[in-house]
Amino acid sequence: MTTADTGRVALILGARNLGGAIADRLLGEGWRVAAVARSEDTLARVRDRGALALSADAADPEDLGRALGRTQDELGPLSLVVNAVSASRPSGQGPFGGGPVADASLDSFRGWATAVAEQSFTFLSVGANALRQSGGGTLIQVTGGSSRRAMPGRGPWAAGAFATRALVQAAAQELRAEGIHVALLVVDATIESPKTAPYTGDTPREALADMVDVAAAVEYLAQQGPRGMTHELVITPAGDRWVP
Repeated sequence: MTTADTGRVALILGARNLGGAIADRLLGEGWRVAAVARSEDTLARVRDRGALALSADAADPEDLGRALGRTQDELGPLSLVVNAVSASRPSGQGPFGGGPVADASLDSFRGWATAVAEQSFTFLSVGANALRQSGGGTLIQVTGGSSRRAMPGRGPWAAGAFATRALVQAAAQELRAEGIHVALLVVDATIESPKTAPYTGDTPREALADMVDVAAAVEYLAQQGPRGMTHELVITPAGDRWVP
């Protein structure tokens, strides 16, 4: 582990599985880290990691603004904000991804698409203004393969992911001149984690994304300088299908 560098401060939204792996990676490389979560169990894990635990709703602009402000007050000017939140809020027990367009309800669409787009917008908008106060930095939005293509039965989810990609593309162009690097990190696979374990038991590990690899990609993007910015990075495990 390297010595802590107070000049590198990160806030991670979503800290249970992937967010926890990202926190571990950054802490191990000397970053000062804060993480946002809603459950006390997850917040306790954040504290156990040695990070600042913040109870907040990452979809609420005022809540997120307070979390960003507290991070800067306690750890110093922000360098990096990562959105690793699973923002979909499906109603009831409908099909994963929202179901076929002709059969999905408006409530299902709002849960799978609108909630995702709104949370990404909140992250980018509130996060960008916090980095403006810090004099620049990096915003990384983590998303899935549905941001690249729609699949049958998952149109509502893809709509939210497509909106997320569009928002990142717009923000990346708008904020470059202000020294703010905006990047979309697409994990085009199911991520191996305790959350996905119940339905990936028969899947070869080579077909599942590794949280450690995703965390390494986050650090790679965060360390890029102004002469070499990557605005979209796609991770695909060798055992899964790769589509150009």
